[in-house]
Amino acid sequence: MALVGQGALILALLLAVWAVVAGLAAATGRDARLLRSAALALWGILALVAVAVAIFVHAIVTHDFSFSVVASSTSRSLPWGYLITSAWASQAGSLLLWASILIVFSLLALRATRQGLAEIRPWLIAILGAILAFFLLLLVVPASPFATQVAPPDGNGLNPALQNPYMATHPPALYLGYVGLAIPFALAMASMLAGRVDARWVVASRRWTLVAWGFLGIGMLLGSHWAYQEIGWGGFWAWDPVENAALMPWLVATAFLHSVIVQEKKGMLKVWNIALIAGAFALSIFGTFLTRSGILSSVHAFVASDIGWYFIVALALICGGSTVLILWRLPMLRADQRIESVASREATFLFNNLLLVGMAFAVLWGVVFPLLTEAIGSVRETVSSPFYEFFAIAFGIPLLLLMGIGPLIAWRRASLVQLRRSFLWPLAAGLLAGAGMLALGLGSSWAGVATGSVCAFTAVTIISEFVRGTRARHALGDERWPTAFARLIGKNRRRYGGYIVHLGIIVFVIGAIGSSAYESRAEGLLERGQTLTVGDATLTFRGVEETDGPNYTQRAAVLDATLGGSSIGALEPARRAYTREQTTSNEVAIHTTLAGGDLMVILDGIRGDGAVQIKAFYKPLVALIWLSGFIFVLGVVLCVWPDARERRRILRRYAEEPLAGEAGP
Repeated sequence: MALVGQGALILALLLAVWAVVAGLAAATGRDARLLRSAALALWGILALVAVAVAIFVHAIVTHDFSFSVVASSTSRSLPWGYLITSAWASQAGSLLLWASILIVFSLLALRATRQGLAEIRPWLIAILGAILAFFLLLLVVPASPFATQVAPPDGNGLNPALQNPYMATHPPALYLGYVGLAIPFALAMASMLAGRVDARWVVASRRWTLVAWGFLGIGMLLGSHWAYQEIGWGGFWAWDPVENAALMPWLVATAFLHSVIVQEKKGMLKVWNIALIAGAFALSIFGTFLTRSGILSSVHAFVASDIGWYFIVALALICGGSTVLILWRLPMLRADQRIESVASREATFLFNNLLLVGMAFAVLWGVVFPLLTEAIGSVRETVSSPFYEFFAIAFGIPLLLLMGIGPLIAWRRASLVQLRRSFLWPLAAGLLAGAGMLALGLGSSWAGVATGSVCAFTAVTIISEFVRGTRARHALGDERWPTAFARLIGKNRRRYGGYIVHLGIIVFVIGAIGSSAYESRAEGLLERGQTLTVGDATLTFRGVEETDGPNYTQRAAVLDATLGGSSIGALEPARRAYTREQTTSNEVAIHTTLAGGDLMVILDGIRGDGAVQIKAFYKPLVALIWLSGFIFVLGVVLCVWPDARERRRILRRYAEEPLAGEAGP
C-alpha cells in the first residue's frame, strides 16, 4: 500500500508538471485542446491525491507502524479521535492535507472562471499547477508520508499538547487560510500575464481572499483558545514565531480587502493591490517555512529538517516573479483618479493600509531578527513580547480609530460641516467611556483607557450606521423595524457584513485589553488546608487525586474555590503523565463567571510531601475574546455570500467586455 500511495503522488506530480506545460502552451498558442488537457490534469491530480489520503488515513486507523510517520506520531493507546487529528500532526501529513486543500480550491477556482475570465484560464492553470507541483515535490522527495520501516510493536504516540479537541479544527482552519491565499495570488498573476488588469480579477479574487482571510482569523482564534486551555502559561497569545507567521499574511490580506474597495469605487491603488495580494501569499509561504524548517523554536513547529531550503527557493520565485510582472505591467496599472483630499474616505483607506502593512513589517522584523543576529554575529538575540506589544498599541489604536472614521467621511472630499455633524456623538461616546474608566479606577493602564475610548468611538459609529439605514428604510415604506433591519443588511451584505466584522474586532480588543491589562495573579506553595487569594477569589487546597485515562495517568490538585465570598465548587488543575510519549502536560482548571471573567488555576508541580505549586489568574472580560469569533464568522459569511447585483454593477462599471464572455473548456 505504501508503494501505491507513493506512486499516486509521483503520478500527481507528473500531472502537475503537465498542467504547467500545457497551460503555458495553451496561453501562448491559444490551443483549446491543450487547455482542456491541462484542466483534465487537475482532475487527475484530485483523484490521485484522494488515493494517497485514503491509504495514509487507513494506515493510521489500522496502526500500520511500517509507515514511519504513523509510528512516529501515533500509538495503539491513542484515543480514536486523536488518531484522526494525528494525520496533520506530522510534517508529511500536514503537507498532504495542504496539497489536498489546494487541488480542491484550484478546481473550484477554475470552475469560477469559466465565464468572464476565460482569457486568463490557461495562465491560471499553469500557475496553480506550479504551486501544486511544488507541494507534491515535497511529498515525493523530502517529506513522503509513505516512507517505510520494519514495523515496531507500538508507535511513539502523539505529542500530549496536541491531544486536545481544538487540534481537530485549529490546524485545518489555518491550512484553509494559507492555501486559500494561493487562489487570489494566481488570479492576480494570471491576469497580468494575460494583460487583463481590469476589475474582473479584483471581483473574482476578493471573495477568495475573504474566505482565506476568514479561515486564518478563525484558525488563529482557535489556536489561541487551545493555548489558553492547554499550554498552561496563563495567556492566549505569546507572540510565538509561528503565531506571528499566521498573523502577518492576515494583516496584509486585511489591507488588500480594504484597498480593493478603493479600486472598485475609484479605479485607484491598482499597483498596491497586486503587491498586497502577492505579499500575503509570500508571507503564507514564509510562515509555512518557519513551521516546517525547524529554524525557530516554537511549540507549534516541526523538528528541524532540510525541507526549509525548498521553501526559500519557492519564496524567491514568488517574490521575484511577482515583482517582474508588476514592473512589466506598470503602464497598465496606472490609477484612473487621484486622492483629492486627506479628509476623504479613500485617504482613510490608504492610511489604514499603511498601518496594517507597517504592523505586519514590525512583526516580520521581530521574527527574522534572531536569524539575522545569528547570521551576522553567531549569537541569536531574541525579541521579547514588549517589542510586539509596543507596535500592537502604536499601530492598533490608530487602526481602531480609522475603523470609526471611515464610515463617517464621504468619498473625494468631506466638508467641515459634515465632519462636525458626523463626529459629534461618536466623539462624545469615546470621551465618556474614557472618563468612566478613570472614575472606576481603571487608569492604571493608559493603553487600556485609550483603547477603551477608541473602541467606544468606533462602536457608536458602526451602530449608528445600522440605526441610520434601518430608520431610512422604515420611514420610506411599511416595513416593520426588524424587517427593515434585515433587508438593510440583505441589500448590501458586503458593507454591513464588514461592519459586523469590525464589531467583532472591537469585542476582541476589549476582551484582550480587559484580560491582560487588568488581570490579577498570584502564586504560591500550598500544603493541605492552606489558601491562596487572587482578586476576589480564594482557593483552599484540599488534596491530590490520582486517576487513570486511556493513555495517561493524571494527578490533580483539588482546590475549593470561592468568588466574592460565594462558593463556586472545586477546581482541579492537573498534570498528566503519558506513558508511551514519556512526557507530561498541563491541564488548566478554568471557571467562567457570569460577568465574562475567568478564574484560571494552573498546577506547576507536586512535591513529594503532597504540597503543590499553584499559579492563579483572574482575567476580566476574557470571554469576549471567544465571543468575538462568532461575530467575526457572521460578518465574514455575510461578506462572502454571493451578491449577483453587486457583481454585475462592478463589472459594468469597469469591464472592457460584456459580463457573459465566452466559456472555456
